Amino acid sequence: MRSLLSAILMVAAADAVHAQMTPPSTVGAKPKVVTTIPVRPALQKPEDTANAMAQAERLALQSDLAWVGEYNGAIAGDVSERMVNAIKEFQKNKGGKPTGVLNPQERGLLADTARRRQENVGWRIVTEPATGARLGIPTKLVPQLTSDASGAKWTSPTGTIQVQLARRKEANPTTAKLAEREKKEPAGRTIDYTVVKPDFFVLSGMQGLKKFYLRGTFRGDEVRVLTILYDQATENTVEPVVIAMSSAFNAFPSGVQGGPPPRKTVDYGTGVVVSDDGAIVTDRLVTDDCIALTIPGYGNADRVADDKEHDLALLHIYGARGLKPLSVAGNATGTAFEITGISDPQNQGGGAAVSSVKASVAQLGGGGEMALSPAPPVGFSGAAALDSDGKFAGVALLKPVVVAGPASATPPAQAALVQPDTVRDFLKAHGVNASGGSADAKAAVVRVICVRK
Repeated sequence: MRSLLSAILMVAAADAVHAQMTPPSTVGAKPKVVTTIPVRPALQKPEDTANAMAQAERLALQSDLAWVGEYNGAIAGDVSERMVNAIKEFQKNKGGKPTGVLNPQERGLLADTARRRQENVGWRIVTEPATGARLGIPTKLVPQLTSDASGAKWTSPTGTIQVQLARRKEANPTTAKLAEREKKEPAGRTIDYTVVKPDFFVLSGMQGLKKFYLRGTFRGDEVRVLTILYDQATENTVEPVVIAMSSAFNAFPSGVQGGPPPRKTVDYGTGVVVSDDGAIVTDRLVTDDCIALTIPGYGNADRVADDKEHDLALLHIYGARGLKPLSVAGNATGTAFEITGISDPQNQGGGAAVSSVKASVAQLGGGGEMALSPAPPVGFSGAAALDSDGKFAGVALLKPVVVAGPASATPPAQAALVQPDTVRDFLKAHGVNASGGSADAKAAVVRVICVRK
């Protein structure tokens, strides 16, 4: 529109100059009539108008169009025929002329409509910690979050609406192979819509009594899948949001493969009190590069030692009273353990409750660490593991998500158990007498908060 206005002003200015340069008529002579035919500027195409916008304007426009149900492409700020057609559909639906270029009144109406719909469902763009993926979540519809190293799940209080983000490694994936696998897993899915492109795939249909929408993609051997499940009774509420969620899903926002997501400014882990004078064993990675380490209820802590080979750290709090250390003596038996820790505040509505989950290892024996499955929730890194008799079985660690690497390589465990002998040797090497304590893990674990720059 600005280009068109500028062209009109230029024509008007040219007419004025032309009039000033026309020589005056001679006395007595009949004035010569000079007819100037203005040159009309070529009409600007909608694509030209969109290209003239700033990137942020195009992103906002695509997002708003998705929210009113007109646009179902990726929200990347790229100008496309799909975006122009979405604008035309919005204009037609509002009784306007489908020009493909919004006037100020139409743009204002679009933004206001999208904003109201976003507020109604509590729309937020979030970065999922385990994968680094960016996605939009209707937090009022699915306020409950659980997560682990494999992804995250948001649910409504009654379970009628579920949003799942999953990741896995797969050798030599293609979107066609991935789509065929998702059609069959879980069993009983009925597919009514399929789109398979080289870089992503979409499926929708029925899964049991719920409708589902699924969008998946991959990079290298890393597969990431967003699934939205909802009862048919909720479809009028959920389906307009599904389009926006699909469009906002950015599985690999860094644009390059490799490495875990950036370290968080505030990190939450679990520590195990191992002596009544304030010694705490926890995850080294959770406590790396901290400008402040805090144990809620007890104050600041110092990191006095670390074990880079086994990712253990030793913290110390001074002057604390009422500590209840855990006994780390004895030898655990079996392969099924109870992991006790404190889940990330985001997982429990800002709370700090101690909880326990079940997990197992392939075998127990020797030193070092063992793969732990399933991975405990985010926040449990540094948690205590006990066997069925209440004997110390080690310290659970959540491992950083590794995206890069050849498909043939064996990926590191997403969760691991550092075995009892390794923990005891680490404590002994740094002068910690951990011979006392009880088998009450819930009384012995504390939240560890790391603040980074």
